[in-house]
Amino acid sequence: MDTVVKKLLHESGETFAEEAGIPLKDQPAALFKLLVLANLLSARISSDIAIAAARELFEAGGGTPRGMSKLTWQERVDALGRGHYVRYDESTASRLGDTAEIVQDRYGGDLRRLAIDAGRDPHKAAELLQEFPGIGPTGVDIFCREAQSIWPWLRPYIDGQVRKGAERLGLPTDAGELASKVPDKDLARLSAALVRVARDKKLAEALKAA
Repeated sequence: MDTVVKKLLHESGETFAEEAGIPLKDQPAALFKLLVLANLLSARISSDIAIAAARELFEAGGGTPRGMSKLTWQERVDALGRGHYVRYDESTASRLGDTAEIVQDRYGGDLRRLAIDAGRDPHKAAELLQEFPGIGPTGVDIFCREAQSIWPWLRPYIDGQVRKGAERLGLPTDAGELASKVPDKDLARLSAALVRVARDKKLAEALKAA
């Protein structure tokens, strides 16, 4: 493993799911929490605020489709507010309620069924994910970057943000070449770290100087 990749993983290799307190497993609650997080991170708002808002929603009981549905719209707004997710709180509260209903109605509360319905095909999965309100191409990228740690059929999931980070560090931007830099189990961590590099020139410069 390259020195720069080792340092990158050591300093910035925490996945966004881990940062939000989600122990990512191929289980219904974890996958729903990841979908909520992808929705929150899709907005033009800092990742720190989106992650704080996710934590507040989960603490309020919104960590499962049924739990999210049981929260009133105002309770969801209040939880988002506690996380300082105030610019988009009202529209997001509505979207998350709708999302919870879709997960229950279409997938029986279990997003593993989405993988089955997609035939474990990344392109089909992207189409199905975009049927959730608030999930567009950016949300798909966020979800799949993280989910590749538990859904091997998504690997390697290397999107534009990851490539931008790789380019800043002089790493390969080809998906296969970049993925070969780490074991499969670390691909999600590498992707998260490179997204942080893409967003933070100072981090990139510090890593290159090391």
